[in-house]
Amino acid sequence: MSYVDQGMSRGRVWAIITVAILHALLAYAFVSGLAYKFIKEATEDLKAFDVKETPPPPPEEPPPPPPEQPTSPPMTAMESPIVRPSPPAPVITPPPPPPPVRTVPPQRARANLNSYFSTDDYPAAALRGNDEGTTGFSLTIGTNGRVSECSVTASSGSSALDQATCRILRSRARYTPARDASGNPTSGRDSGRVTWRLPAD
Repeated sequence: MSYVDQGMSRGRVWAIITVAILHALLAYAFVSGLAYKFIKEATEDLKAFDVKETPPPPPEEPPPPPPEQPTSPPMTAMESPIVRPSPPAPVITPPPPPPPVRTVPPQRARANLNSYFSTDDYPAAALRGNDEGTTGFSLTIGTNGRVSECSVTASSGSSALDQATCRILRSRARYTPARDASGNPTSGRDSGRVTWRLPAD
């Protein structure tokens, strides 16, 4: 019969259990002791120290005040005058001159002014002095057709003949009055010459 087939005795089983328990206790004691030793050594190596806070730096001393300077009166801001460009001067265009008044010149009642004169009109002073000559004249004709003004433009050389010329024309000459563009009577002008000749004996 082989040994395998033989059953274990009860005492041997207990012996095995006892040995196993001892091994377990030894292992526990070994592990526990090593862990305690390691923790103790680690604790001894740690050095406790107090952490001290660094005190703040002392406050800086304020800078000394600047030296007193002479006080000057406060400056007043003055506004500079704003120079605005002057507006361009308006261009004043003078109105166009009115159109010349169109007038119809006066017309004499007689074509020849010499017809107003006769030998009886020869001034006595001119006869005594044997004065002859031609007198030029300028007339202003009023709205009534009569001569309102007479002026000598060329003397005959005899004041008596010149005065007689204007006197006769103012008293005798008649005109058709001049008329403006509306047909209303207006003043006009005329001029001419009168030749004085001594009457034949």
